[in-house]
Amino acid sequence: MFPIFKPAGDSAIAIIFGDEIDEEVNKKVHAVAEAIEEAAPEWLIEVVPTYTSVYIYYDPLKVSYSEVLEAVKPFLSAESREEKKRIIEIPVAYGGEFGPDIEFVAEYNGLTVEEVIEIHSKPLYRVYMLGFLPGFAYLGGMDERIATPRLEKPRLKVPAGSVGIAGKQTGWYAIESPGGWRLIGRTPLKTFDPSKSPPSIVKAGDYVKFVPISDEEFWEIYKQEWGENNDRAC
Repeated sequence: MFPIFKPAGDSAIAIIFGDEIDEEVNKKVHAVAEAIEEAAPEWLIEVVPTYTSVYIYYDPLKVSYSEVLEAVKPFLSAESREEKKRIIEIPVAYGGEFGPDIEFVAEYNGLTVEEVIEIHSKPLYRVYMLGFLPGFAYLGGMDERIATPRLEKPRLKVPAGSVGIAGKQTGWYAIESPGGWRLIGRTPLKTFDPSKSPPSIVKAGDYVKFVPISDEEFWEIYKQEWGENNDRAC
């Protein structure tokens, strides 16, 4: 029976509201996380919402696990606020040098490349959480018709902005990193900038709309975002 409380190390507690990805569960997660953050108890270090859980990091020199457990229980009644959808459009150049795996995704699912692009860019995706890497957004709402397994051997270098599919999930790499997602395109936007506050252009609870663009449009936006002299290599 949810919610479930579990210790997470020696200075954190996890409140688990469900065991599967669900928009209503995620809204509850964010309602409770926001209520705790707004209360700002003096022992609180950080509140981290995930798909189905809230992780509460506390100062063990100021409070015990059992005390935190009792302190957070009143916040469980927090209700989801009427959300005003913040929709972030993410331009994406699909295929070619930007999406080397799009043909595989199409063939694996018995589709054409054009159909993959149409299916991928049609939904309004909810940002369930940020994690794994700085600015990496976990999105919900991808059509299962384009679900594709990860690479058997991850790439050592995935360019920042690369949009990929892994199983039933889609998202983009906000920074350059190794990765095993099937790359179907790339956004020219600088979606994570540590010099800005907040550093990510999206936050949990936002909605994302992918917008197909041409290669020429990609480089025009890329120059504006990253600078004229930035390496064009992918």
